[in-house]
Amino acid sequence: MNYSSLIIAVLILLGGAYLLGRNRARAIANQGMKLHSLPTHYGALMALWTGLPPLLLLLLWGLMEPRIVDQLLVAQLPAHIQNGSGAEIQLAVSKVHNLAIGSGVSEAPELQPAVKHLQALQQRFDLLQAGVILALALIGVALTWRRIKADMRARSEVERIVRYMLFASSGIAVLTTLGILASVVYEAWLFFHKVSIFEFLFGTSWSPQIALRADQSGSSGDFGAVPLFAGTLLISLIAMVIAVPVGLMAAIYLSEYATSRVRSFAKPALEILAGIPTVVYGFFAALTVAPIIRGLGESMGLDVSSESALAAGLVMGIMIIPFVSSLSDDVINAVPQSLRDGSYGLGATRSETVRQVVIPAALPGIVGAVMLAVSRAIGETMIVAMAAGLAANLTFNPLDSVTTVTVQIVTLLVGDQEFDSPKTLAAFALGLVLFLVTLVLNYVALKIVQKYREQYD
Repeated sequence: MNYSSLIIAVLILLGGAYLLGRNRARAIANQGMKLHSLPTHYGALMALWTGLPPLLLLLLWGLMEPRIVDQLLVAQLPAHIQNGSGAEIQLAVSKVHNLAIGSGVSEAPELQPAVKHLQALQQRFDLLQAGVILALALIGVALTWRRIKADMRARSEVERIVRYMLFASSGIAVLTTLGILASVVYEAWLFFHKVSIFEFLFGTSWSPQIALRADQSGSSGDFGAVPLFAGTLLISLIAMVIAVPVGLMAAIYLSEYATSRVRSFAKPALEILAGIPTVVYGFFAALTVAPIIRGLGESMGLDVSSESALAAGLVMGIMIIPFVSSLSDDVINAVPQSLRDGSYGLGATRSETVRQVVIPAALPGIVGAVMLAVSRAIGETMIVAMAAGLAANLTFNPLDSVTTVTVQIVTLLVGDQEFDSPKTLAAFALGLVLFLVTLVLNYVALKIVQKYREQYD
């Protein structure tokens, strides 16, 4: 049985165990005994002990089985391959896996014994896996069935298991973040062993192409990332100049001035912008906005690039308007109505109330919305790649072609690359800088929120 079939089988057993546990508890109650917990708690307890251990074992099995199979497979490879380098062994193992599923080149007679051995191993492991998983589920059903009694504290046990599950979920999220950070830091550390950190952070020439021969031009590569930082800052600034005023004004209008009929149409229409794929925005920027900007610039005698930061920034600003407007609207609506009524009672107009009462009260949430939009703008890739180009130019002219950090990360990791070369490792260094910048933005936003937060009844 494959993984999907096993998961479906375990889920069916889980549902059946719930019904069995609940019905057994009801049968005990019908005999005149007073249950400690509700029948549904007994059913949930049996379902948890039936489903959780098999699913955890299935997860561990999926993680460990490929390594075990590969280790057993190496012993079946020809002797000259076993005595070769690790890369040769890994290549041979990959070929055997491809041949076993029928996607490899058939002209490999020396690997056929290993292919047959792999197919036999997979069949045995599949049978063993299905037997162990289903047996473990049935054991859970049997043991919990025997434990169900009137005085059993099923509710407490269910709550304890659920609490452990929630803690494990939180731990997985934290460990995943730490793992990603550790991998990026490690690869960036390798990069800084090959390229000076001062050259990377303060250099003004970015050309990470490493030549194949030492006598070729640019054989050492240039890794000055200042043009990338400048391009990211320029495009993000243009986007925020568009998104923040428009989004904030839209939020104020929808929450304070618009009728319920207008709000019911305008708010979903604004939020539709957040659901449009970024590649569509990129096509719009490259095929519509950029030619318009270039035509207007040439009519005024300006030299406008066919791929400009202005085009990418304008479209990006349109894209992130919902991030500002929707969150700001929710925050403004959360301001207590008593504050507005008190302002009106003192003779203030609606506009004065909005400026002097509502906006200060909602300022922490608005700052959070703006910082979220800034992070979204810094991390955008497709719009910049399609509308602003790939040229790493150190300029603050919005009519020139620029690139950003995220675009260069994608460019460096596309295609067949050597993961120990400075060109590829530069992507991790850029990712680390991007992570630190985002962390600083979140810290600044948190401090601003803490400074201006006020408690309202």
